[in-house]
Amino acid sequence: MLRELTELLAALPSDATRDDYVTAIVEENVLGKQTFATRKGSRQRLTEMYGLDPRLALFRVLRYLWRVDARGRPLIAMLCALTRDPLLRKTALPVLRLAVGEELVRARFVGAIRDAVGSRMNEAVLDKVARNSASSWAQSGHLEGRVRKIRRQIVPTPGAAAMALWLGEMEGCAGLALLNSDWARVLDVGRDGLLPHALEAKRIGLIRARAAGGVVEISTRMLDRGVRTWH
Repeated sequence: MLRELTELLAALPSDATRDDYVTAIVEENVLGKQTFATRKGSRQRLTEMYGLDPRLALFRVLRYLWRVDARGRPLIAMLCALTRDPLLRKTALPVLRLAVGEELVRARFVGAIRDAVGSRMNEAVLDKVARNSASSWAQSGHLEGRVRKIRRQIVPTPGAAAMALWLGEMEGCAGLALLNSDWARVLDVGRDGLLPHALEAKRIGLIRARAAGGVVEISTRMLDRGVRTWH
């Protein structure tokens, strides 16, 4: 729902409340949905994936990075959605393990989701999850193609790097471990490749970072100084 998130954040100020987001989607129909039911559905799904609540540190960081790094918005949105959507998170490894240029084979993708969720979903639901998840990974830039989904190489931006590092730090990682976290893997560059992006994020004032003598020190706390109710 990258398009809907983009339209919603453009329509409301950064200090909007949770109720403001609900009103904008459902009552004011800022997303241009055709029925009241689809407005409510959009509100529910956007809230599930992104929080839409400034009391949540994750959403505050999303809104801040959204403003300062427009080019990184697809990756920033994906990182946020992965944090809040455990089912989408189950689809990460099957996508991230693909070689650049390799096709996402639908049967294998559905099978990987089935292995992750067990018998809780029937085939129709599994197929819908696979289609929606593949679409999300295409919106983030990891896949391309309408029918055949082909793996692409991601080029992270400073804002996306800052988001991945912040998520790692919120989970308790530090130093080199931040460059190896599951969130960092979404950026496609590996530990050594991520460090230059971290230093670029430092250069533009998003985080603090230092690398010398094989020692890496990174702090992302300046992205948000609010309460630690983070997702």
